[in-house]
Amino acid sequence: MTPFSRRLLLAAIPVALLAAGTAWLVRPKPIPVRTATVGEGLVDATIANTRAGEVESCRRAKLSTIAGGRIERIEVSEGDQVVEGQLLMTLWSEDQAAQLAVERAGLDSARKRVGEACTQAANAADEAKRQSALLAKGFVSASREEQARADAAARQAACATARAEVRAAEARVAARETDQRRTRLVAPFSGTVAKITGKLGEYTTPSPPGIAMPPAIDLIDRSCLYVKAPMDEVDAPRIAAGQAATISLDAMPGRSFPARVKRIAPYVAAIEKQARTVDIEVEFAHPADAEGLLVGYSADVEILLDRREGVLRLPTAAIREGDRVLVLNAAGVLEERTIQTGLANWEFTEVRAGLAAGEVVVTSLEREGVVAGQRAVAEPSSP
Repeated sequence: MTPFSRRLLLAAIPVALLAAGTAWLVRPKPIPVRTATVGEGLVDATIANTRAGEVESCRRAKLSTIAGGRIERIEVSEGDQVVEGQLLMTLWSEDQAAQLAVERAGLDSARKRVGEACTQAANAADEAKRQSALLAKGFVSASREEQARADAAARQAACATARAEVRAAEARVAARETDQRRTRLVAPFSGTVAKITGKLGEYTTPSPPGIAMPPAIDLIDRSCLYVKAPMDEVDAPRIAAGQAATISLDAMPGRSFPARVKRIAPYVAAIEKQARTVDIEVEFAHPADAEGLLVGYSADVEILLDRREGVLRLPTAAIREGDRVLVLNAAGVLEERTIQTGLANWEFTEVRAGLAAGEVVVTSLEREGVVAGQRAVAEPSSP
């Protein structure tokens, strides 16, 4: 090497060092990303309702009186516990009470006529027997004996007619009693009075066909509660009675209740501006869990379709379209990789191929600049 070449080399070294230092200082900084480590665990395959479901009662009756009328008495208050057969409300019915009194008086009169007519029939029968005996001895004529038998037959017919009149009077009394019961509202089962519509002196009427009227009393049996939820029609073929499920309530965040599918509706509900859904009914696995819940609570249902334990898994949030993930390698560079997935839910997805336990994947895919080849650094994990 000539002296000139050595001087040129010595002059170039500081320039190269300066350029390298400048490049190091101005290089892009690694972007911070959220990460997760691929490992073994549990993965459930589940489906959930498309819109909020709600807690419902196994028995709920929106009661109305059979006949319309003015409310005379309200025997209960909202929130009261009632038993089956208990009187809840009565309407004004003095006119029916008066008519019932008339029919009962007629029944009493008919029964007395039976006593009179049948006593006379018995006496006429005895007289006919006596005349027959006298005729046999020649003491009376045959016409006298025949007249006695005819009178006995007539008296017996009058007795039968009187008995028939009693039965007719009893039927009229029963009919009046039935009419009077139309003004009385009783509990068809034991439960809680949820709401009372109407006040003393107001007029109440049952709903005519095609016209919705508010019920006089809304009665709920809170001893048996379940959840009714709409499921997408696409998921309906995978649902069967008896499948395990989980219920969560907006009113109780952070809690979930084990449950099972009780019933699947036999038809698809098509609601305007909503997805076509199939209603399912889910009962609590432990009835005690439903104690204290309010009918109408909004609820979500997650149905378990399959479960695998001890499989390789990663957070579902780390997967891009086409089953692609970004791996943060040991050099701190993001590397795109395509994986083969198995069971999946909103939280975890099973990995069948493409990743190994211990590898680190990116979960903050929505951040700007998170692409393959970018230098990145994992953010500290939250406690």
